[in-house]
Amino acid sequence: MAVTTQTEAPGPRGSLLLGMARELQRDQLGTYETLMAEYGDIVRLVVGPPGLRGVLYLVTHPEGVAQVLGTGGYTKDTPFYEEIAAYLGDGLLTSDGRRWRQQRRIVAPLFSHRRVASFVAIMADEATRLAGCWGVAADRRVPVDVNAEMVGCTLRTVGRVLFGADVDEAIAVVRETFPILNRHVRRRGLTPLRLPRRCPTPAQRQAVRARRALYHLVDTIIDQRGGTPADGSDLVSLLLAARDPGTGAPLDPQEIRDQLLIFLLAGHETTSTAITFACQLLGRHPEVQQRVHQEVDEILAGRDPTAGDIGRLTYTTRVIKEAMRLYPPAYALGRLTPTGDRIGGHRIPPGSIVLLTPWATHRRADFWPAPNRFDPDRFDADVEAVRPRYAYFPFAGGLRGCIGEHFAMTEAVTVVATLLARFTLRSESRSIPVNTDLTLRPAGPVRCLVTRRSVPS
Repeated sequence: MAVTTQTEAPGPRGSLLLGMARELQRDQLGTYETLMAEYGDIVRLVVGPPGLRGVLYLVTHPEGVAQVLGTGGYTKDTPFYEEIAAYLGDGLLTSDGRRWRQQRRIVAPLFSHRRVASFVAIMADEATRLAGCWGVAADRRVPVDVNAEMVGCTLRTVGRVLFGADVDEAIAVVRETFPILNRHVRRRGLTPLRLPRRCPTPAQRQAVRARRALYHLVDTIIDQRGGTPADGSDLVSLLLAARDPGTGAPLDPQEIRDQLLIFLLAGHETTSTAITFACQLLGRHPEVQQRVHQEVDEILAGRDPTAGDIGRLTYTTRVIKEAMRLYPPAYALGRLTPTGDRIGGHRIPPGSIVLLTPWATHRRADFWPAPNRFDPDRFDADVEAVRPRYAYFPFAGGLRGCIGEHFAMTEAVTVVATLLARFTLRSESRSIPVNTDLTLRPAGPVRCLVTRRSVPS
């Protein structure tokens, strides 16, 4: 990242009335790419009408990203995370300071490598269940909606991990409520003029109903556990058994619910998106798909993946990583600098929000030649070793990096390997429109034709 002598970052003026708000609302991802190309590594954005304007600093160079995520001097005290906390609870994703450190100590055991390895059997079981449905579609020669199928698969998996039980009855509630809350949180998080939440607008009433249904669902599942820990292998057990290290007090029901809601969201939606786009890209690139087939045939030889196989499925892992480079579920994230900073020679005033966007950074041609090309070999170990750490950050990074990264990658590799061992995919569309709500999601069905393969024995 070139250091300049300027003190103010460059950026567009935008409209006199709204600054860059209209462009961000219309095409957030395209706007990030355009600004990066026109103004460079750091871009100053003015958003909102006079008197209510906010200023954002878009940082896309890996060195700048490393400075924001890796130094520990930034917080999540932004309007976006405030809205997430208001509608989905103040869990590990949104909390800060002492509260975050306490929550992470409590939750971390669930995501240790040893614990995640114990979940591979659940992941493979749900992928096998899905393969049964795909077999019916293959026999009938009808396409499957990969996104809808993956949402169901990952939701059942995370439900069994979080709650220690099947949650098929909860899928309808989650499918209905999360899209509503996603859209509402995104709108409120980006608008410079936020009405009080008590204002009974139609969107607010809809969001409150969705939140109430989701809270009721989680509270009911906890109550069905009888208020006592089960065998200690799921998040409910850990949270029910947890005690405050200072006072020895247990977590209250709201704290337990907040953690479960965040992981219910993060544990199914982002992973389902990653697997969906991996399958869609494989269905468009038969030469890449053939290499996955060769790998799973050699390593699995007709059986389901086990924990010991995940590290050996290296090419399948590259496919997942490349899919998340092109379609990062967490496509943008904001951090606030309480004391101010200087990035690449540009002054960032105290109280400013710095915007990081994997979507744009993952498309920098200086680190990703032909950035729009699907090429899993970008993640060959030797190639990765010479690339800057934060040229790729689909799980953020630093102290506040996603605690579920290993879980998500393990599940994605398990599901793709299980399905590709049985099927050949062919995508019906070359490109898929996306929604930029709370996370990146396909804007509609992602249809693939599936054909049975002969499984080696």
